[in-house]
Amino acid sequence: MLYTHTQYNRHEIPENYFSKIIYLIFLVNEKHCRVDQNCDSHMTVHTGEKSVSCDDCGKRFNQMRDLKIHTRVHTGERPFDCSECGKRFRYQGSLVHMRVHTGERPFCCADCGKRFRYQGSLNVHMRLHAGEKPYACDKCGKRFSLKTNLTRHIRVHTGEKPFSCDICGQRFNYRRNLNMHIRVHTGEKPFSCDNCGQKFNQKIELRRHMRVHTEEKPYTCGDCGKTFSYQCNLKTHMALHKGEKQFVCGVYEKPFRCDDCGQRFSRKTNLTRHMRVHTGEKPFGCDECGQRFNHKANLKLHIRVHTGEKPFSCEACGQRFYHKTDLKRHMRIHTEEKPFVCDHCGKPFRYRCNLRRHMSVHSGEKRFVCGVCGNIFNREGNLKIHMRVHTGEKPFSCYVCGNTFNREGNLKIHMRVHTGEKPFDCEFCGKSFRHQYSFKTHMKIHVV
Repeated sequence: MLYTHTQYNRHEIPENYFSKIIYLIFLVNEKHCRVDQNCDSHMTVHTGEKSVSCDDCGKRFNQMRDLKIHTRVHTGERPFDCSECGKRFRYQGSLVHMRVHTGERPFCCADCGKRFRYQGSLNVHMRLHAGEKPYACDKCGKRFSLKTNLTRHIRVHTGEKPFSCDICGQRFNYRRNLNMHIRVHTGEKPFSCDNCGQKFNQKIELRRHMRVHTEEKPYTCGDCGKTFSYQCNLKTHMALHKGEKQFVCGVYEKPFRCDDCGQRFSRKTNLTRHMRVHTGEKPFGCDECGQRFNHKANLKLHIRVHTGEKPFSCEACGQRFYHKTDLKRHMRIHTEEKPFVCDHCGKPFRYRCNLRRHMSVHSGEKRFVCGVCGNIFNREGNLKIHMRVHTGEKPFSCYVCGNTFNREGNLKIHMRVHTGEKPFDCEFCGKSFRHQYSFKTHMKIHVV
């Protein structure tokens, strides 16, 4: 039985009470204590006294219980284990680890609704909303919401690079940079493009690559409004407005010179690749057909011929292409863009090759004459195609029905009969057409 101060003052406590056990109620922060070891121990919370110390490291504690728990750091004792995975812990409170298995996230952010496993994680997250950054860099004044982020940042000033590659010895200031570097040696490329299957060793490279498919252009010129997919392209473009000449061909800017043609390069690797033009070296061979290439990039593009991979798709008609440049050329059919204009008569053309052929009209140059009918052509290729009219040659055969054609383009158009492809869609009524001339004829119905 416990007695209060009032009972003590009224002499209501038995005389032999103190001989048995001494109880006293201390009203300190509304906390009741027993005046024996527990009370003395509790009072150290208010006085700040730390009477017990660790023999190993000298750290001091105000209660023996805390010292015993701390001793596990030195002994390695981990008496509490997880029943799911067997992982062991020093403290019973560490069994909140079970939330990793249960998926429980009991702590919810009142501002954004995001949930967390631990109260500490929620407290740190709340700094984002409050804008609180209590940790400041003594060197540059930059502030951080987490102490660990400040510790990592300090390496920028100290130059410390504690993480080393076991293979080549290169050092890094962040572990994540080391992990990414290791992929250079292992060849691991864990990030794959869902559109074309191309793989990357860094997630940021995959994000940049995706702009090829999405045609996203997040970088905008503040002067003319032109947009770019990559920041480096924007910087190059900005030099046009500033009048800067970013790329100056000089001995110091491009110290590597080709002895054969005098062309200069800023990097030795670029010179090495260029030398293949003169030597004819083609070190990259196709395993399927044996064709060789002087650049690895050209081999990768060629491989698509064998795999059938066509990662670039036309949104207007669905036709797919091996190369992005082919898609851009094809899009002019739908946009009716004709960027190549004749300087003599102003006639525009969709493709540069068409403009070149047209220029012979003005120059009068027609070098290739048909020996059968006397027809004259400005290109040898056109003469060869024309000769099939006289010889009856039809080298392009349909593998479905065996029908033959004298031009590859005619075979491609014919194949739509078998595939059912109708690439020309009317935007007014939705009707589709197999041939462009049929589509143009139909469009006259809508155009009044």
